Amino acid sequence: MRLLTRYDPALRRPLLALAIATACAGSAWALPTFDAVRREFRPSDTEVLDRDGALLQRVRTDVTVRRGQWIALADISPALRTAMVLSEDRRFYEHSGVDWRAVSAAAWGNLWNTRTRGASTITMQLAGLLDDDLRRAGGGRSVTQKLGQTVAAAQVERQWRKDQILEAYLNTVPFRGEMVGIDALSRTLFGKAPHGLDAREAAVAAALVRAPNAKSGLVAQRACEVMKAMAESDSERRRIDCDSVDMFASAALQRRAFDPSEGIAPHAARRALQARRDAATQSGVAAATGDLRTTLRAPLQRFAVTTLQRHLRELRGRNVQDAALVVLDNASGEVLAWVGSSGELSRAADVDAVLAQRQPGSTLKPLLYAQAIAERRLTAASLLDDSSAQIATASGLYIPQNYDRQFKGPISVRTALAASLNVPAVRTLVMVSPESFARQLQAAGLPLRESGGYYGYSLALGSAEVSLLALTNAYRTLANGGRFGETRLLPAAAVASLATRTPNVIDPRAAFIVGDILSDANARTRTFGVDSVLGTRFWTAVKTGTSKDMRDNWAVGWSQRYTVGVWVGNAGGAPMWDVSGTSGAAPVWAEVMGFLHAREPSRAPAAPPGLVHQPVRFGGALEAARDEWFIAGTEQALFALGQVGDGADIGGRITAPADGSIIAIDPDIPPNRQRVRFEAEGRGLQWRIDGKPLARGNRAQWLPWPGRHLVELTNAEGKVLDQLRIEVRGAGVVARGGNAG
Repeated sequence: MRLLTRYDPALRRPLLALAIATACAGSAWALPTFDAVRREFRPSDTEVLDRDGALLQRVRTDVTVRRGQWIALADISPALRTAMVLSEDRRFYEHSGVDWRAVSAAAWGNLWNTRTRGASTITMQLAGLLDDDLRRAGGGRSVTQKLGQTVAAAQVERQWRKDQILEAYLNTVPFRGEMVGIDALSRTLFGKAPHGLDAREAAVAAALVRAPNAKSGLVAQRACEVMKAMAESDSERRRIDCDSVDMFASAALQRRAFDPSEGIAPHAARRALQARRDAATQSGVAAATGDLRTTLRAPLQRFAVTTLQRHLRELRGRNVQDAALVVLDNASGEVLAWVGSSGELSRAADVDAVLAQRQPGSTLKPLLYAQAIAERRLTAASLLDDSSAQIATASGLYIPQNYDRQFKGPISVRTALAASLNVPAVRTLVMVSPESFARQLQAAGLPLRESGGYYGYSLALGSAEVSLLALTNAYRTLANGGRFGETRLLPAAAVASLATRTPNVIDPRAAFIVGDILSDANARTRTFGVDSVLGTRFWTAVKTGTSKDMRDNWAVGWSQRYTVGVWVGNAGGAPMWDVSGTSGAAPVWAEVMGFLHAREPSRAPAAPPGLVHQPVRFGGALEAARDEWFIAGTEQALFALGQVGDGADIGGRITAPADGSIIAIDPDIPPNRQRVRFEAEGRGLQWRIDGKPLARGNRAQWLPWPGRHLVELTNAEGKVLDQLRIEVRGAGVVARGGNAG
């Protein structure tokens, strides 16, 4: 009788309450509010959003756990809620945190070694999940932890509603392996959101709470028991097939449908997350967590992805599988679309082709002609000789060829650029010099891995490597009248004013003239025909390019508000088959531009000060008469064959040394016995060093002195035909005046 009285449930409750009160006397559990728990919940994935808050990409950023989004109880299927309560806490809606009937039954079962369900309620389990001190260890909870958990559960019940308790529990309970919370479980094992779980899926989920890492057979057995408990009638219970539940559970536990990353902007998302980390590092603060808003536009991004993939499918059979696209806002530099690869069509989908270094082909020509026009070496109407050329270099003869292997003869700069002729571009680079052009590219945000001399005259045809993002931004510089600005993928509190915050790296008059040429449909007809895909119903300026052996194809151009860059090729560098500028990237460029301006006009820019617009004629009917733009002081009305240039139209050209050369004085040779040799092409030439006369003729020798010096080549009237800067270095030699700085 004494033994039965000792474990009588009626007497058990007050005795246990007394033990709890004694064990927990003087201690109080700091209970967080439901809102605080929900606010501090951190998914293992970061949602990258567009400028308006639309989801672009979900990226896993916590590799220690797999946790989805916080799911409201109303968005969790009723079947799952029912299964969880029946499996874990049948009297959940009746007790006040502790199920004393279950406690008594567990104690009685423990006395007689009888297996029972256990006395831990959902509220008690939640208390253990919210407090590390109450969390179950490898060997189970201690007596003190169990007593503390009981007190905490009672406190939760007093301050939280039942629906809040169940919601928090379902979002924080561990299920299997690294999966925590119902969202991660539903998406990983069942490939759906929690609101769509049916009774069988809910039963498997509930079974996993008891034994997260149990074998599939045991999980299926418990799931079947849960399903029978959920059945509303005996007939429904008899129809449950446990074998089919076993097969389903086995398949579900092997599934991993919750990808580490999914969405329409994987490469942009990674870049944006890195930008946020970099910004935090620069500011000396901890990197922010949680959702990340970007400058992208979700509808534009979606259209760009679809258009790129559709176009590549149309090119099937031409050995091309990769493409990339970027759209920039001209005024702010914000990235509006960023497509780094063709996704499932690519064998290298993780490679971000927006940032990959590739040969840009003819897309560097606008920057070259802009420099030549700004330096007054050429005008848009100047004649260049498109004929076979053999240009002497240190490594031998360089013989450029046009795309169609044909020559057009004397041709204007406007036609040469718009029709993308190679030989005239190389002749222009001879005038400008590779080193000087490399500096221009650097200023426009296109730094080269090697010096201009390394690439030589092939630099005019895009032999260096650049990224699509940098190249598109260089075209944006042209669109902004030569003003350079950085691109950005994260929103800024205020957009910097282009007029006051960004430098002019290209003469605005030259930038305008180049844009006028690239928007001229008539000027490009010699190569692209009269009905080119490059033509748009609104104002745009565009240039295509193809690298050596058709490994890369480009189309980059701008409208009044946007600059769009497209690359098509193969990430592995394999050449494409019969893919030209108008069949590769250009159609995608045109479609995206059309999407951008479906309801938005694009007007031609106004001419900046310092330009002259006047009629010009061409001798020998080389080209039709037209109105042409000139930098003031370079205008002329007639262009004839005598002015055709391979350098002769400017009267002279320095051939040695190279611009930017550094000359070292040999300490073992007397300084007055050392000389620098200058060479030039042309007639009636004169040399000046730092503004002082040096010599006449095509060759000159100069006694070098340490410092930076300006070397000028002039005609008999003193007009500067060409110039370069050199630096002389030498220890122990004192420089005397004339440093050009």
